[in-house]
Amino acid sequence: MLNFEYLLPTRVIFGKGTHLDVGNIARRSGASRILFHYGGGSIRRNGVYDAVTDSMQRAGVSYIELGGVRPNPRLSLVYEGIRLCRQERIDFILAVGGGSVIDSAKAIGMGAAHTERDVWDFYSGAAPERTLPVGVVLTIPAAGSETSMSSVISREEDHLKRSCNDETIRPVFAIMNPELTYTLPAYQTACGAVDIMAHVMERYFTTTDHVETTDRLSEAVLLSMIANVPRALRQPDDYHSRAEIMWCGSLAHSNFLGVGRVQDWATHQMEHEISALYDIAHGAGLAILFPAWMRHVYRADVDRFAQFAARVWDVPESDDRETMAREGIDRLESFFSSIGMPTRLSHAGIDASRIDEMARNTFCNNGDRTGTFVPLTLEDKLAIFRAAV
Repeated sequence: MLNFEYLLPTRVIFGKGTHLDVGNIARRSGASRILFHYGGGSIRRNGVYDAVTDSMQRAGVSYIELGGVRPNPRLSLVYEGIRLCRQERIDFILAVGGGSVIDSAKAIGMGAAHTERDVWDFYSGAAPERTLPVGVVLTIPAAGSETSMSSVISREEDHLKRSCNDETIRPVFAIMNPELTYTLPAYQTACGAVDIMAHVMERYFTTTDHVETTDRLSEAVLLSMIANVPRALRQPDDYHSRAEIMWCGSLAHSNFLGVGRVQDWATHQMEHEISALYDIAHGAGLAILFPAWMRHVYRADVDRFAQFAARVWDVPESDDRETMAREGIDRLESFFSSIGMPTRLSHAGIDASRIDEMARNTFCNNGDRTGTFVPLTLEDKLAIFRAAV
């Protein structure tokens, strides 16, 4: 296990009805003039918009609205939010939605607090020094952005999708009411589930030895997802399965499961190229790429993949570790399929015509290579994309 520091300053307020007190929670967090940031019409249809605005009015905090966040959030809307924050002297951002809304709010917070530079600098390697505080009412468990140090933004003109990762941008609070997820479409629930599981697996497949505790914790989160996602899809208003999924989402990406170990992230970097070009759901892209990545790299540490197969997918122990490893990958792919996810690019209507472009544009976080479990060359990335067609 490697040396590490771990800090989670986000206050989590979890459970039924918790979003109804968001105004007081924001006010106690120092908010007096809020940018209320959200996506499309879903929070109006399900009553969350009215509940949040009523709570802010009762708490005596003023707010300016900025809706319109789309999946794979756009830099252009971030710039609009920055302009509004400066013009209206905003001192707090309230993100009501899922990962796209939260990531957009984080970007706006950084941009508004740094008048001397472009916010895209922070998605190109620069470290933010400060931000406007961000609070969250979570409505979609998936990205884990409600407690994470990450934000991902897409720049439209050149189809670049990049991340910023810094402790500065963790939200100050996250209100997590599983009741708000009852009306999610099945496809969105499934996409979120894949994203959560992918966040665990990016940490699980590591080159670091002697990380048994976080291995076991990661396996527990994956097992909980495997048990609860089908239940939520069968009965969307089952509070208990929705609560487990929502809590798994935060555990998966707060880095609680990643301390003391080298993490990979190659699959996420490659998927960013798919969703940047084709605007598909991030979880759907991950469902396509993760099994393809696994089949390409598993021989680098067959025992770790066999462990994953046995502990997570109940593959019987055997001296034939390679067969165990392959069976675990097959069962993961079958699970993705069983919850309605595509497992090939062709399932999402994507052909091989832009594979070279995606492989070349994939962000290299390891010199001229991507990932750490097996540092992927351009040829490796091309092979994985081709296998995923």
